Amino acid sequence: MFKQNKRFGLILSFLTISFLILSSCATKKEVVYFQNTGNFETLVDKNSFTPKFKVDDLVSIHVSTLNSEASVPFNLFRGKTTGVSTPEQVDYLIDKDGEIDFPVIGKIKISGLSKEELRTLLREKLSDYLKNPIINIRLKNFTVTILGQVNRPGTYPVSGERITLLEALGLAGDLTVKGVRSNVMVIRDYDGTKVYNRVDLTKKEVMSSPVYYLTQNDVVYVEPNKSAITSSSLDNRATIAVSIASVLITSAVIILTRN
Repeated sequence: MFKQNKRFGLILSFLTISFLILSSCATKKEVVYFQNTGNFETLVDKNSFTPKFKVDDLVSIHVSTLNSEASVPFNLFRGKTTGVSTPEQVDYLIDKDGEIDFPVIGKIKISGLSKEELRTLLREKLSDYLKNPIINIRLKNFTVTILGQVNRPGTYPVSGERITLLEALGLAGDLTVKGVRSNVMVIRDYDGTKVYNRVDLTKKEVMSSPVYYLTQNDVVYVEPNKSAITSSSLDNRATIAVSIASVLITSAVIILTRN
């Protein structure tokens, strides 16, 4: 009887250890954000981020004045500008040299400029043609892509002028429990040059990171933790593992029955 119990105990121990390995999960230290913040702690935002235009950006620029006819030559429209229907305005695509071809004025380099800097530049160039022009500028292709261990990976449009890393992750439904919060990668493009930045979401210093405010076409990647990698590698063998466990349990029952 002692031998029977010993055999069954060994089999049960094996199955228990296997189950614990397969069902391992992340610790609190790995999943909690901003762990080094104190109670009622104040953090002054010193991150003076200003969005800049980049190569391949799609920009909407509309010029208007009190004399509507005077501003017509400085706007691009698809179709005729007369008649009852309002024509569709054409956006500007920043070329590989960082320039746009503006009506009447010609080529203007706007890559690297902020919206306010571009508005000031256009007012100076239009001063010979228009009096007190009103210039509305909007970036049309502001999207961010969130990949990896998040609940809803994908590419998301941004309606405002800027978005934080935390807000972007919120759009993607936050990180899964299997996402590595201490090593989130932000890939940023500077006119054809890719720059890779890593941030630690478990520390409050993330809010001072140069990539805390995302720019257009940034890619955020959340890598999987060890638990996710292990479980992924075992997915294809899950059926075999279950079968082996079933055979072992059956064998244990047969041994006990015979003895």
